[in-house]
Amino acid sequence: MRHTELVSVLALQKVEGVGDVIAKKLMSHFGSAEEIFASDPKKLSEIEGINPRLANRFKDRSVFAKAEAEAKQILQSQTKVTTFLDPEYPERLKHCHDGPLMLFSTGNINLENRMTLSIVGTRKATAYGADFCRRLVADLAVLDPVIISGFAYGIDIIAHQAALDNGLQTIAVLGSGLDQIYPNPHKKYVNAINANGGFMTEFWSGAYPAPENFVRRNRIVAGISQATVIIESAERGGSLITANLANDYNRDVFALPGRITDALSQGCNQLIKTQRAHLLTGAADLLYILNWDLKPQSQSVQKQLFVSLDASEQRIYDYLVLKKKELLDTIAIENEMPVSKLSALLFSLELKGVVRPLPGKAFEAI
Repeated sequence: MRHTELVSVLALQKVEGVGDVIAKKLMSHFGSAEEIFASDPKKLSEIEGINPRLANRFKDRSVFAKAEAEAKQILQSQTKVTTFLDPEYPERLKHCHDGPLMLFSTGNINLENRMTLSIVGTRKATAYGADFCRRLVADLAVLDPVIISGFAYGIDIIAHQAALDNGLQTIAVLGSGLDQIYPNPHKKYVNAINANGGFMTEFWSGAYPAPENFVRRNRIVAGISQATVIIESAERGGSLITANLANDYNRDVFALPGRITDALSQGCNQLIKTQRAHLLTGAADLLYILNWDLKPQSQSVQKQLFVSLDASEQRIYDYLVLKKKELLDTIAIENEMPVSKLSALLFSLELKGVVRPLPGKAFEAI
């Protein structure tokens, strides 16, 4: 991005009364932030949502002083900047009406043609939630998805760690400027995340992680991914805000169920009960709902000689050998087996390299 345009976009964010929605509308109309400031207030006021009072505020050039200072900081820190008009801007986030005007990032983020999954949850994770999170990411590793979370205590950092442990790209979305890493104990993960993923935020340098920033951060976490997983949440909490945002963006939401007496399962159970989230018992549920296919070329899906199958796996494998190929629902009906259990078995058989998925939720023996 040219320096003059960068300064103009930054200045646009400092015009009183201009938020992401109006800023994006103006940039879409004029093609650039420079053109917005060069336009006559009368012409600006002709655009829906821009009244004469707001149009006149674009004459205030004091916003450029703050913008120049931030642009200098961006250059010095080698921060990557993208606006919603740039091809590098996350594609799914572009379709969120309230998505950020611009994003600042570090590291080696690559979302092109990638499966993306946001994983969030309580900051006070139990062993149950932590173990499930690690197992879920490990089981999905063969798909090489990008794991996205908020870098907070609890489930967030466990998801990031699990991604790193399995060689997956992971993105930490911050509720602060990139120079204000929070919480402090998690700074030890910065280099590893930047090496295989990175950090992303909409906040300028120096922005402190205020409580309201985390609510804004959550819409990026929800909007950037194909689906959002909630692992443990109390009856109220930031994770539920993320789940609601994901639903608003027409994204799939999954929640880990728990005992009705567990306080940290109340939020997840309520999401499932009110049909705002799919019940999540393992990676197979994600594969089934999202129609994510295991890649035949992945090293974990190479057929083994003398592969060991348990009785249930052998039964499904023999069925597919006989049928050649069949739809998931048909397999479940003819084998008198719940789809959730069958999905888990098929996922296991895929990992063992003896079954592969086909388009339209069909499967065949290899």
